[in-house]
Amino acid sequence: MIAVAVARPDHESRLRDAFLAAGTTLWLGYTYLYPSLQGVHATLPACPFYALTGHPCPFCGGTRSFAAMWQGDVLHAARLYPLGPLLFVLTFPVAVYAIWAVVSGRTLNVALSNPVMKLITVLGATALAISWSLKLFWLGN
Repeated sequence: MIAVAVARPDHESRLRDAFLAAGTTLWLGYTYLYPSLQGVHATLPACPFYALTGHPCPFCGGTRSFAAMWQGDVLHAARLYPLGPLLFVLTFPVAVYAIWAVVSGRTLNVALSNPVMKLITVLGATALAISWSLKLFWLGN
C-alpha cells in the first residue's frame, strides 16, 4: 500500500527537499556543462573504484551518459551507462518536485508498506546489477 499526502514540512523534510533541489539542479547543470569542463580539465576526479581495480563501478559512466543525453544521443548514453537515460529522465520530476517543495513550503509525505518497500528495493538492486553486468561484460569501459 502507498499513501501520499501534502503537508507542512518538519525540519528533516525541509532539509531533504533543499538537498534534493540543490543536488539535482547542480548535477543537471554539471552534466550539461561537462563537455566544456572536460576540455579545460575542470571535472570531478575519476572514479576511485575504477582507479583501484581497473573495472567500472556500478555508477561509472553516469556523468558521461547524462552529458550524452543533453546532446540527444540516447544510444551513446545507454552504451556509457545502461541506466543513464532512465535516470536522466527521472531526475527532472525529482528536481521540479524539490524546487516546488522549497518554494511553496509544502512537502509530500509518502508512506510505503513493507512489501512495497521490499519490492522497490529488489527492483532497484536488480536494475543496478543488470546495468553493471552489461557494463562489465558486454559494453566494456
